[in-house]
Amino acid sequence: MGNCHTVGPNEALVVSGGCCGSDVKQYVYGGWAWAWWCITDTQRISLEIMTLQPRCEDVETAEGVALTVTGVAQVKIMTEKELLAVACEQFLGKNVQDVKNVVLQTLEGHLRSILGTLTVEQIYQDRDQFAKLVREVAAPDVGRMGIEILSFTIKDVYDKVDYLSSLGKTQTAAVRRDADIGVAEAERDAGIREAECKKEMLDVKFMADTKIADSRRAFELQKAAFTEEVNIKTAEAQLAYELQSAREQQKIRQEEIEIEVVQRKKQIDVEEKEIIRKEKELIATVKRPAEAEAYRIQQIAEGEKVRQVLMAQAEAEKIRKLGEAEAFVIEAIGMAEAEGMKLKAEALQRYGEAAQLALVLDALPEIAAKVAAPLSKVDEIVVLSGESSTTTSEVNRLLAEIPASVRAITGVDLTKIPLIQKATGAQA
Repeated sequence: MGNCHTVGPNEALVVSGGCCGSDVKQYVYGGWAWAWWCITDTQRISLEIMTLQPRCEDVETAEGVALTVTGVAQVKIMTEKELLAVACEQFLGKNVQDVKNVVLQTLEGHLRSILGTLTVEQIYQDRDQFAKLVREVAAPDVGRMGIEILSFTIKDVYDKVDYLSSLGKTQTAAVRRDADIGVAEAERDAGIREAECKKEMLDVKFMADTKIADSRRAFELQKAAFTEEVNIKTAEAQLAYELQSAREQQKIRQEEIEIEVVQRKKQIDVEEKEIIRKEKELIATVKRPAEAEAYRIQQIAEGEKVRQVLMAQAEAEKIRKLGEAEAFVIEAIGMAEAEGMKLKAEALQRYGEAAQLALVLDALPEIAAKVAAPLSKVDEIVVLSGESSTTTSEVNRLLAEIPASVRAITGVDLTKIPLIQKATGAQA
């Protein structure tokens, strides 16, 4: 069987051993753990803060001044599993005083080594930096023991050769000197400040006087502005009164115009009704009779138009009949003439040139008559010539040209007629 072991948050319980020779260790803080009889072992280690006072006596600084330094450190065993295991490995079974002695000796060693690298002024005047340096240097070493440095401060620093007191005297003298200088500077500053205050007082007085003058001027300007504004408002009120009066007059005139418009509309309505009455009267006395007369005339015109159309149609029919009769006559005459021409052509074909010559001779008198027709209107012909035989020669020439003209007109050559040949030969 076994027992149940509990532990508070200020200590850790280490359970080692177990069945089958197990070497697994169990670390518990602020909890409980089960331990078998005879085969497991339980041990406790404190996790409380341990206060240490490392002290280094007559340690020479970097300048060779022997100092005695006392510090205060707060340390404790860390609770992380790996670091707790390291601390248990090194301090399990020891009491708290033994743990304090180990850590104290480690801190004093680092404090002594750091004092040898610093000056008295650095140690005395900047204790926080000195303590921080010791904590940073010692933390890795104690950390490998599973110990954590929570804080480290310098409690006291002194020496046996009055070095620090000499520094104090020097500082005191410097402070006194600075105090005297400060008093002189304060008196000087007081005089300067007094003069500045007087100047500021005068400036304030002048500014006050200026502001009074400005206020008086502003008052006068404001008063003038108010007066101007009152005058403007008065003028605006007067103009508004006149404008309102004009508007009222305009409204009265507008109402009068509206009354006139209404009267005019009434008059126009009366006139329109009179016009309608006259129109109806004209329609009854003039338009209706005129329309009746127009209708009568239109009917008469329509009858006349029908009569004229019928007469025109009858006339056209008569002309058409006459035309047909004349066309029949012309056709008959044409057919007779064509028949005569046909017979004449056959006769000409039968008798040859003699018949053609007879036709030409029959036609010559008619040709001569048409040629001489213009000359019938001539009263007298005067032939201008220097010789008496010229007229005869001209006549002969004209006669000689007749056969050529006849040939050109009829196609008959008169020179082949024996009688003409004899006449032209004689002339030649």
